[in-house]
Amino acid sequence: MRARLVFIASLAVASALTGGDAQAGPTLERLRASGIIHCGAIERPGLFEATAQGTSGLLADLCRAIGVAAFGPSVKVETTVYDSEASFATLRDGRDDIAFLSGGETEQEKLTDRLIPGPPVAFVDVALMVPRTATVNKPADLASQPICFLQGDAAHRALEAYFAQSGLSFLRMGYQEEDELHDAFDAGQCRGLVGEATTLASVRLAGQNNLRGARILAQPLARFPILAFTNRDDQAWSALVAWTIDALVAGDRPKQAWSAGNAEALPLGDALGLRPNAVNDMLAATGGYSAMVLRNLGDGSPLALPPGDNALVERGGLLTPPYSE
Repeated sequence: MRARLVFIASLAVASALTGGDAQAGPTLERLRASGIIHCGAIERPGLFEATAQGTSGLLADLCRAIGVAAFGPSVKVETTVYDSEASFATLRDGRDDIAFLSGGETEQEKLTDRLIPGPPVAFVDVALMVPRTATVNKPADLASQPICFLQGDAAHRALEAYFAQSGLSFLRMGYQEEDELHDAFDAGQCRGLVGEATTLASVRLAGQNNLRGARILAQPLARFPILAFTNRDDQAWSALVAWTIDALVAGDRPKQAWSAGNAEALPLGDALGLRPNAVNDMLAATGGYSAMVLRNLGDGSPLALPPGDNALVERGGLLTPPYSE
């Protein structure tokens, strides 16, 4: 009963954001007029990758899922890869409906006053990779050993912070170019290679020698969330995106005798301006969140990474959508 009252109260907030009568905000109106949802992100293997066939990855799937909920199964997805300062223009001028970014990336691009942060949609680990035969099980085992890194990037900073906080030292092998960095590890010039876990998983697919079959250590050096950011000028759209993501993640919960599950795990009412059966249509079109993780990052993808934090709390992850009582 308490959960239902809280849920009703929360939808009342959403109703206030949309004007109380399920009126669509400008973003939803534009989407329904064009049938196109626009999303952007920084390119990361398994999360957001531009190919000749289009953009793929977990974040691209999430973009489509939100578009299906808002418009319907025939929605079209257009994406922007943020790979330069100029590429953020589509976000700055309001053409992108959703931007999947970390807090640090929004601050670096001076976007914090323009965007509303939504729920986390993925957690990215900064990790160390070692040769398959190395007798190394945790980062501390690499103390006093040579570690390769890209000079000055976020992974390098996480590496320095971890060893400083642990009171340990390591031999620094810094590089300016990614190809040189990967070649150095492949040639055995360093005992560890630092980077984002999805990047490391992608790099080892193309290597020989030490890269082929290399192991990514389970203990990360750092971890950060990717959030769903929306334009601050359309709070109704921000509410719709946040609740839709929560419903998608909650849809992984199975229906049980004393709790709702699947599409009913977090029903979304008319207050958000969504179509009837929007959650059912979304789950039918894209699958639930765990299915997206599996096909883009897990055993259903070449990266073959464990879900880790990208799962419900009850499955060992960090995702906890509202109202599981």
